[in-house]
Amino acid sequence: MYFCDVKELRSLNPYLYKYRKLLLLGVLFIVLSNFFTIFGINYFRDALNTLNKATTNSQSFNKLLIYSGLFIGFNVISGVFKYYQRQTVIVASRYIEFELREKIYKHYQRLDTTFYKNNKVGDLMNRISEDVGNVRMYLGPGIMYFVNLVSLFVIILVMMLSYDVTLTCYALLPLPILSIVIYLISDKINKKSKVVQQSQSEISSYVQDTFSGIRVIKSFNKEDYIAENYREKALNYKAKTLSLVNTEASFFTMMIFFIGISNIFIVYVGGMRYFEGKVDIGVLGSFFLFINQLIWPFTSLGWVTSLVQRAEASMTRVNEFMRTPKENLQEQNPTHDFKGTIEFRNVNFTYENTGIQALRNVSFTIEAKQTVAIMGNTGSGKTTIALMIGGFIQPNSGDIYIDGIPMKDLNLKNLRDSIGFVPQDSFLFSDSIYNNIAFGLDSHSQRDVELYAEKANIHDSITGFTNQYETIIGERGVTLSGGQKQRVAIARALAKKSSILIFDDSLSALDTDTEEAILQNIGKDFHSKTNIIITHRISASKNVDKIIVLEEGTLVEEGSPNDLLQKEGYYSSIYDLQINE
Repeated sequence: MYFCDVKELRSLNPYLYKYRKLLLLGVLFIVLSNFFTIFGINYFRDALNTLNKATTNSQSFNKLLIYSGLFIGFNVISGVFKYYQRQTVIVASRYIEFELREKIYKHYQRLDTTFYKNNKVGDLMNRISEDVGNVRMYLGPGIMYFVNLVSLFVIILVMMLSYDVTLTCYALLPLPILSIVIYLISDKINKKSKVVQQSQSEISSYVQDTFSGIRVIKSFNKEDYIAENYREKALNYKAKTLSLVNTEASFFTMMIFFIGISNIFIVYVGGMRYFEGKVDIGVLGSFFLFINQLIWPFTSLGWVTSLVQRAEASMTRVNEFMRTPKENLQEQNPTHDFKGTIEFRNVNFTYENTGIQALRNVSFTIEAKQTVAIMGNTGSGKTTIALMIGGFIQPNSGDIYIDGIPMKDLNLKNLRDSIGFVPQDSFLFSDSIYNNIAFGLDSHSQRDVELYAEKANIHDSITGFTNQYETIIGERGVTLSGGQKQRVAIARALAKKSSILIFDDSLSALDTDTEEAILQNIGKDFHSKTNIIITHRISASKNVDKIIVLEEGTLVEEGSPNDLLQKEGYYSSIYDLQINE
C-alpha cells in the first residue's frame, strides 16, 4: 500500500504490525460493506428493467417490491459493516496515537538540558499535539478511505465489465488522467504542509513565551506591541494555510470535473448502445450508480493524499526529535551509597551555543559533610559547577570525581537521587503547595511536609492562605512572591533524602533575617550532608567550612572565611562592602 512507501512514515510500520489483526479485520469489513453495496445494484437494475417492461398486473408489482426490498436490504447490511469498519480501523489509530504520544513524551524526558536550551517549548508542544494528531488522521481515516477506494473500484470494475465492456472503457476513460493530476498536485501539498506546520510551531512558541512573561509585558505596557506581533505571525500562518487549502481544493474540483465527464460518456455512449439494443435500461441506470458510487472515494482521494502529505510532514518533525540521542544516564554502571566527597581536576568547559568558556582549568576538593560556599561575579561559572556535579553537563576536558569515582563511571540516575538541588530559577509545578513540597519524597505524611516547610521558614505563610497546603500554585508559581517560591523550592529539596545539597543562589530573594532563620533551621541537616551554597551574600557564607571564589571561570581564592579575610582579595572586599551597607 502507498502508505508504507512514504519514507518518514515507515517508522509507523511497527505500530501497524502490532495492530494488524484489528486493521485486517477493518479491511475485511470495508470490503464486505462495498461488496453488499455494489451487489445490491443488481436488484436496482432488475427493478428498472421490470419498470421498463411493466404492465399493470400484480406479478410485475410483486417483482418490483422484491427487487426494491433486496436493494434496500443489501444497503442496510452494508451500513452495519460500515459501522464495524470504523470500530476497528479508527479504534486502532487511536491506540497507536496514544502509544506514540506516550513514546514521544518519555523520549522528551530523557533528553539532556542542552536540548531544551536549543528548542522552544511551544515547538515541542506542537509536535506532540498537532503533529501527532496529523499522523493519527493518516493512520485512521487515511488508511480507511484508501482501502475503501481500492476495494470499491475493484468490485465496481468487475461488475461493470460483466455488464458491458465497451461502456466500462468509456466510463473509466477520464480516471488515468485524473491519476496524473493527483500525482502532480500532491508534491505541492507536501511542501506547503511542511511550511504550515513550521508556521504553527512558531505561533505556539510565541504564545508560550508571552504567557510565561506576562508580568514583564504588563509592567512595560507592551500588550499592544505583543498583540501586533502575534497578529503578524497569525496572518503569515493564515496566508500559508489558505495557500495549502487552495491547492487541496483543486483536488475536489478535479474529481467532480472528471466524474462529470464520465457521466457524459455514460449518457452519450450508453444511450447509443441502448438504441442499438446492446444494453437495457437497467444496465444504463446501473452505470450511473456505479460512477456515482466512485464520486466520494475519488473525491476523498484528494483529501486522503492531503492527509498523507500532512502526516509525512508531521512525522518528519516528530522523527527529528525522536532521533535526538537520549541523555546517557550510564544506568548500566553500579550504584553507590554516596558520602559526598567532590573533586574537580583541571576542568574546562565552553557552552556550545554561545562559545563562552565558563570554566578554565578549575581544580578543588570538597570533603564529605563539608559546607562550602561558591562565590563570584555573575557569569563566573558558579552555576556551571552545580550542573556538573549533577552530571547535567560534562567537561570538555578535565575530570570530576564523586567519592573518588570518575563521573564517567557513575550511574547518573543514582547520583541525582543522592542530590537535593535548589536551582537559581525556583520552578514550581502548577499544583498544590503540598504536592510541590512532597515531590521529592517517596512516602510521606502531612506532618513530614509541614516539618520541611518549617525548616524552610514558609510554614507560617502557608497556614495563612485560605486553603493552606492545598493552595494551588499558578503556572511556574506565579501566585507566590519570589521569596515564597524560593522557600517552597528549598522545602522540596530538603525533603529529598540526599547526601549532597546544592543551593544555587536560591536565597537571593530573601531578606537577611529570613535567610539567617532558614540556615539555622537546617543547621542540623548540614552536618549530615555535603552542602554547596552558591551565593553573592557574605551572610550566607560566614559559617561555612570553606569558600571557593571564581572570576571569569578561574578559581582565584579558596579557604576558610577567616583565611580569605586576611588575604584582602575578592572575598575581603565584598565582606567590607556588605558589612558597611
